[in-house]
Order: sequence, then C-alpha cells, then structure tokens
Amino acid sequence: MPKMKTHSAAKKRFKKTATGKIKRGHAYKRHLMASKTSKRKRHLRHATFLEKGDASNISRLLPYS
Repeated sequence: MPKMKTHSAAKKRFKKTATGKIKRGHAYKRHLMASKTSKRKRHLRHATFLEKGDASNISRLLPYS
C-alpha cells in the first residue's frame, strides 16, 4: 500500500497541536484594513482552533502531522 499524500493547501493553512487540536488563522485580515477597527484587527491577529466537525475533515487531509 503506498503512502498517503498530505494535502498541500491544508498543510499551508493548518497546524496540529500536541493535544491533537487543529489551529487556524483568521480570515478577513488581508486588505481593506482601514475600515476595520483597531480592536477587530488586533483580535484577528491571534490564531484559534477549528470546530470539532471541521477538524475531523481537515485531519484526514493531514495524515502525518
């Protein structure tokens, strides 16, 4: 049986933590930043975790991480 391939787009966007949770960055912070408040931009900086339903799909794309 050949090795599974890691999904290239997923490995650029998600990281698995030591406990097995999947970390992701926030959307909506690439452009049009002048119209967003400082508080909103500050909160978008920090990473967050995927919800359980989404995490099961993404973990299938990242078999070796």
